[in-house]
Amino acid sequence: MSDTHHLQWGAETLWQRLTPLLPGLSVEMVARIDSTNTQLLERARRAGAHDDAASASTHGRRAGDTQPCLLVAESQTRGRGRQGKPWYSTAGASLTFSLSLPLKPPDWSGLSLAVGIAVADALDPLGAGQAPRIGLKWPNDLMLLESDGPGRKLGGILIETVPVGQRRMAVIGIGLNVLPQALKDLSWGYACLQEFLPAIDAPQALAQVAEPLVRLLLDFERHGFAPLQPRYARRDALLGKPVTTSFAEAPEGVAEGVDADGALLLRVGTARQRITSGEVVSVRLVGDHSGDNSDDDAGDASENPEAPAC
Repeated sequence: MSDTHHLQWGAETLWQRLTPLLPGLSVEMVARIDSTNTQLLERARRAGAHDDAASASTHGRRAGDTQPCLLVAESQTRGRGRQGKPWYSTAGASLTFSLSLPLKPPDWSGLSLAVGIAVADALDPLGAGQAPRIGLKWPNDLMLLESDGPGRKLGGILIETVPVGQRRMAVIGIGLNVLPQALKDLSWGYACLQEFLPAIDAPQALAQVAEPLVRLLLDFERHGFAPLQPRYARRDALLGKPVTTSFAEAPEGVAEGVDADGALLLRVGTARQRITSGEVVSVRLVGDHSGDNSDDDAGDASENPEAPAC
C-alpha cells in the first residue's frame, strides 16, 4: 500500500475493506502517471512474458505481479478512453483509477454495463419508484440525467484484458468528474458529482465506489450480465430515444434497451437490430450536431484487441 501527500486517500482502510474479497490485493495511490490502465496492462504482460518472475519495482510493487491491484492517480498525463481518445482529468477535481484482477466469467458480454451499474448504484442508490440522477449511456458512459436528452457526461469506463498464462487479467479503468471544471465544447457536456453530492471529494467517491464495484465484479464472474439487466434498465439513458450509430447495418434507429448479453437493441423500421459494443465506435442522439470532440466516448469501456467483446 502507498499513499500520496496531496489528498487523504485512506489506502490502509480501503485495503482492509477489499482484501477479504480480493486476497493478495495491493492498493496504490500516485500523484501523477501516464495512464493507470496502461501501467496495469504492462505489468500483466510482463508477468506473462516472465512467468511471474519478480522484476523492477513499479509504484511499490513488482512490475510483473498479477495479483489484484487498485491503482489510483491524482492526475494522468495520457488518460484514454475508447478508440484511444483522450480522457481529461485534473488533480483534485477528478477521480481516475484502475482495478486489475483475474476474471473467468461464463461470458464476458456486458461487463462494461455491469461496471456502470456498480458505480451508479454506489453513488446514487435508488429506492422503490425513485428516479435516478445517474444514467447509463450504452455501452460505457455515466451521465447526470436531465429532463430532456440523455444528460451530461459524468464519467466513463475503460475495460481492457490481457492473457497471462492460462488465465486472463481484466483491467477496469474508471474516470469520474468530481468538482466543477471550466471545460468547453464537449460533445456530451460536462457534469460532476458535486452537482448532487455537494460535500463529496475524490477520496470519498473512491471509498463509496470501491467495495460495491468489487462485489459486483465477483457476482458477474459467477453469473454474467443477465441478472443485472433490470438494474441497467432503470438507468438506461438512451431508452426510447432516436439515435445514430457508426454501425453500417443500423446507422439510425430507436433504442429499445439491452438484452441479457448487454447488446444494444435498436428498432430500425419494423425490424430490431442487435448491436454489440465491439461493432460500434459511437452512439449519438438524432439531431445532436455538437462537434466530434475527443471527450466523446472517452474514459469508457473499450474492447482491447486482446480482449473478448464486453
